[in-house]
Amino acid sequence: MSWNSFGRLFRFTTWGESHGPVIGVVVDGCPPGLALAEADIQPWLDRRRPGASPHTSPRREPDRVRILSGTFEGRTTGTPISLVIDNVDARPKDYADMPPRAGHADAAYQAKYGLRDPRGGGRASARETAARVAAGAVARRVIAEVRIAARVAELGGSADESAWAGMLDAAGAAGSSLGAIVECVADGVPAGWGAPVYARLDAELAAALMSINAVKGVEIGAGFEAARRRGEDNADPTLAGGITGGLSTGGPIVVRAAFKPTASVAALGVGGRHDPCVGLRGAPVVEAMVALVLADHKLLHRAQCG
Repeated sequence: MSWNSFGRLFRFTTWGESHGPVIGVVVDGCPPGLALAEADIQPWLDRRRPGASPHTSPRREPDRVRILSGTFEGRTTGTPISLVIDNVDARPKDYADMPPRAGHADAAYQAKYGLRDPRGGGRASARETAARVAAGAVARRVIAEVRIAARVAELGGSADESAWAGMLDAAGAAGSSLGAIVECVADGVPAGWGAPVYARLDAELAAALMSINAVKGVEIGAGFEAARRRGEDNADPTLAGGITGGLSTGGPIVVRAAFKPTASVAALGVGGRHDPCVGLRGAPVVEAMVALVLADHKLLHRAQCG
């Protein structure tokens, strides 16, 4: 079984490869009658696209989205929404005859399937996250009452934003890369979304964020710091990150995702075009996955509780 879909009532399936002709996503379960146009999706893709700064991948992708189905006269119809993004700056030749790369999914894909797409990692590439961001833009229309904002909170172990440019330049000059921590806050989530046991809201958020390329750790609220506190010091409701017992409390939901350093580095002899810190473009992807989980749980909550 190959899993390329996520969600229950609000469900999306991404498809396509990093250096194929196009990538895309099908969103199913979106309620009808919501205003949705390509202009509602494009700003989120613009935040994620490569080539927008000297500290991101030099790959030049405009990431222009096209809506192929699921809308009529600017409103969702309740049928599957198909979104397509062209790959206009693919260079598959950069990966010709390249052996499995250290720190990548290359060897694991080869072991599982008996073959692999060597063109930038194929489905394992962070290029796939553009489709998630497009789907997340649709999810935001479902949860219009919720405000979601993510930011890079730490880069290369430093929370001093004024130092980041110099750190990135130094890492690039050394043929290396840096990791980052992205923090996301969702405000306006009503109390009660989620489920007490197997569909806990925090568990589903953690699963969603862990599915993002290069994410190796997730915290909700105080996260690992809570394990270092005494009980009386951890009783402040704000430390729960807006979720207790698997259910939203009505307070801000706070999650953090730890992105490892980009595995494709010149210091290991890996060529191609890559981000010196993949976490720099991780914030809109984290926002999208949070929106997708919350949209699903809003519909699940409405189905059970009215």
